[in-house]
Amino acid sequence: MIHDLDKALAGISGILVTPYDDAGEIAPSKLAPILDRALAAGVHMPVVNGNTGEFYALTTDEACTMVREVTDLTDGRAPVLAGVGRSIRDAVRLARASAEAGASALMIHQPPDPFVSPRGTVDYVRAVIEAGGGLPAMIYLRNDAIGTKSIADLCAIPGVKGVKWATPNAMKLSAAIAACDPAITWVAGLAEVWAPPLYAVGAQGFTSGLINIWPERSVAIHAALAAGKFAEARTLIADMGAFEDIRAEELNGTNVTGVKAALIAQGLDCGPTRPPSAWPLTDAQQATLDDFMARNGLI
Repeated sequence: MIHDLDKALAGISGILVTPYDDAGEIAPSKLAPILDRALAAGVHMPVVNGNTGEFYALTTDEACTMVREVTDLTDGRAPVLAGVGRSIRDAVRLARASAEAGASALMIHQPPDPFVSPRGTVDYVRAVIEAGGGLPAMIYLRNDAIGTKSIADLCAIPGVKGVKWATPNAMKLSAAIAACDPAITWVAGLAEVWAPPLYAVGAQGFTSGLINIWPERSVAIHAALAAGKFAEARTLIADMGAFEDIRAEELNGTNVTGVKAALIAQGLDCGPTRPPSAWPLTDAQQATLDDFMARNGLI
């Protein structure tokens, strides 16, 4: 099935968790009810091998398996965005595996190498896109210190369709948008909480880990922002504040922990997170989560 990728990028990129079995091995089939619920609610594009999917805790073999399994589970109902990254050889291998699996586009994680250079990143992104056999790509930008010119150089690479802007600097986002091709879609990459200020300067769509447990709320927030109803969106976001606060604790080390703990509360146990992520929640965090889940009818 042919999907409108531009429309999907401007929608909700739902970052799926990676489930594990009792032995700690990946268990993709556990995603079926989570994915079905998200797509039924109206989430536009599932994302495999994203940060909520513990990308950096997976081996490359596991990440290749995850993209194949998630694409199969999605079964053409929506475009699948496949995260790729780490060393250039890992990223190239994952890009090829993602294309072979039938993913619709690549999400290229910003290289975490301590000696990464802006021009080296251009070479990295170009090589990954070539390995993907022409699949379009979204750049995942977590560090805007590379500067507007370097961001423009990345966006000029053939095949780049979007940028996941995962920094809270709205003014730098505005400058980057002005410096790049108007056809680029700029996605608010810090989830629902940061979507309103980033939308205000030109972002469209947002990424979300909330979709694993409460996709209806994410869809309602997206609808409000798409209609320019910022006050309504802020009210909807405020009601999920306690959950996002938990995820931001311990230097964001409970980001995925909070999601997986909430899934357990819903009877959708996807296993613990892998170190160095925190597991389990502290007693205080768990009490806050329990109250949040009960108050919003999520259990």
